[in-house]
Amino acid sequence: MKPARGCTVSDVAESKYTRVLLKLSGEAFAGEQGFGIDGDVVGRIADDIVNSREELGVEIAVVVGAGNIWRGMTGADRGIDRAQADYMGMLATVMNALALQDILEQKGVPTRVQSAISMPQVAETYIRRKAIRHMEKNRVVIFAAGTGNPFFTTDTTAALRAVEIDAQVLLKGTHGGVDGIYTADPKTDPTATKIDTLTYLDVLNKNLRVMDATAIAHCNENKMPIVVFDLMGEGNLRSLLLGESVGTLVS
Repeated sequence: MKPARGCTVSDVAESKYTRVLLKLSGEAFAGEQGFGIDGDVVGRIADDIVNSREELGVEIAVVVGAGNIWRGMTGADRGIDRAQADYMGMLATVMNALALQDILEQKGVPTRVQSAISMPQVAETYIRRKAIRHMEKNRVVIFAAGTGNPFFTTDTTAALRAVEIDAQVLLKGTHGGVDGIYTADPKTDPTATKIDTLTYLDVLNKNLRVMDATAIAHCNENKMPIVVFDLMGEGNLRSLLLGESVGTLVS
């Protein structure tokens, strides 16, 4: 495994993966305030990315959502045309991506934002081969603006980009203190138990709200494993990359 810039081989622990895609929900950026961008929370997420990259030498790409700013379906429910509302949501993901980029670069990590909607003043246009080259040069790549198409969620974007960049796993980070997939909502049902492993078909047939069905189907077709874990749990990302049993594996 190639260590991140500034690390020597002896400094690097053995990671289970060499390249991963991390899916972050927009809501995670809001923290306890529930909306907008909480710099302290984004800084904590950035620290996990920085530590994993530097200590383990893992190539990391990120897909960000926008639920802390705008949701297309919510906008459609309020009378805005669904396609228009989705485009608004895509623009909101760019705001989150730029915030994460700035904090990562303040911590000394070279970062590139690639947008599915062309806006060269603030981000590169998404090009698959260029994204892969950035990661080979130890840069973190943040994918913004979804797929560039309405009616597709950022979960689907994450599944698509993970396959495109030849990631070994899609890491779906949750933010509500739930450390994986449960038989029921553990916040409301005390009998709910955690499920350690599931198949893609289990998720689809049981209508488990892990990711949307399009994303699950795409991962199934391309044999892309998904790990659902508590992003905000201290050290969870690093432990997961080391191959420890964290969260729920869908494969």
